[in-house]
Amino acid sequence: MTVADTLLASARTMEVEIPVVVARRRRVTADIVRLWLIGVDARPLPSWTPGAHIDVLLPNGTERQYSLCGDPSDEEWSIMVLREPQGRGGSQYVHDAVWTGQKLKVRGPRNHFALDPAPRYRFLAGGIGITPILPMLREAEAAGAEWSLTYCGRSRQGMACAEELTVGHGGRVRLHVDSEQGVPDVAALLSDPRPGELLYACGPNSMLEAIERMGAHWPKGSIHFERFSAVTRDTTADTEFEVELASSGKVLTVPADRSILDVVRESGIQMLSSCQEGTCGTCETAVVSGQVDHRDAVLSKEEQEENEVMMVCVSRAACPRLVLDL
Repeated sequence: MTVADTLLASARTMEVEIPVVVARRRRVTADIVRLWLIGVDARPLPSWTPGAHIDVLLPNGTERQYSLCGDPSDEEWSIMVLREPQGRGGSQYVHDAVWTGQKLKVRGPRNHFALDPAPRYRFLAGGIGITPILPMLREAEAAGAEWSLTYCGRSRQGMACAEELTVGHGGRVRLHVDSEQGVPDVAALLSDPRPGELLYACGPNSMLEAIERMGAHWPKGSIHFERFSAVTRDTTADTEFEVELASSGKVLTVPADRSILDVVRESGIQMLSSCQEGTCGTCETAVVSGQVDHRDAVLSKEEQEENEVMMVCVSRAACPRLVLDL
C-alpha cells in the first residue's frame, strides 16, 4: 500500500462509532419495538434532520439501518424495529436480545431522504415506512406548510402510532387498512399534484415501485423515496470493466461477478460500507468520469442522472472505465 493509499484508507474509515445505551424500550405493536438511545456517560449525540437514519452495530456482529423517528430537538434518539421472521436476523436480535440498559454502537446519522422546503407536502407511508415520516410531519407542521398523510398497513393492529396520528392531526391523516379496505388505489393517492407540492414515500418495494410507475405526471424532482429493501436487478448480462482510482492512478479490473467495493477492498483500501445491497448510502463515492449503471435504492432518479456519486457496493459501470474519487 502506498502512502496515498494509507491516507485514503484512514479517510474512508474515519466515520465515528458512537457508544450508546438503550435508555428505554417499549413494545409498540405485536411486531414492533421502539428503542430510545442516549450517549454513554450522558455524552451528547450528533444533531440530525427528519429523514435521517443510523447504522446500529449489534453485539452479534450484524449491522442494520434504522430511521430516526423521534424529535430532532430531543437529546435522545429513537428508532422502531419491525420483527421480520424472513429477514437476515438483525430485527430478530433486537426483539429478542436488546433490552433497557444495554450498550450498543451506532454510526451516523446520514440523510438521503431530507425534507426540502415546500409550501405543501403529501406523505405516503406503508407499514414500518412510517418511521422516517413521523419527524417530517413535525417539521412540516412547524414550518406552517400544508400537509397530508396516507398511512397504509395490512392490519390496524400492526400500524405503529396510528391512533396518535389520527387523534393528533385529525383529517390530515388517512389510514388505509388492507384487511378492511383491500389494496390501496395508488393512482388515486397520486392524483392532482398541486403547485409546489412535494411527495415523500416510504414503505415496501411493491408500493414504491407502483408510485414510481404511476407518478410520471408529477413534476420532475417532486417525488422522494426512502427504501428499506434492495432494488432487484438482472445481473446475467454483467461484464468486466475497469475502475481507476483518481488519487493514485491505480487501475483495477472488476470481474462480472464481483462488486467495485470488493475489488477496491482487495487492493488494500479499507472502504466503509454497511448494508452492501445499495440501501444505506454508507459507501457513497464521488465519480470523476465515466457513466455509472446505478443499481442502488438510495439516489433519486435525478441524482442518478447527474452521475456525480455512486454506491460502489452494487452499482457498476456503463462504460469501459470509471474514474472514482478514491
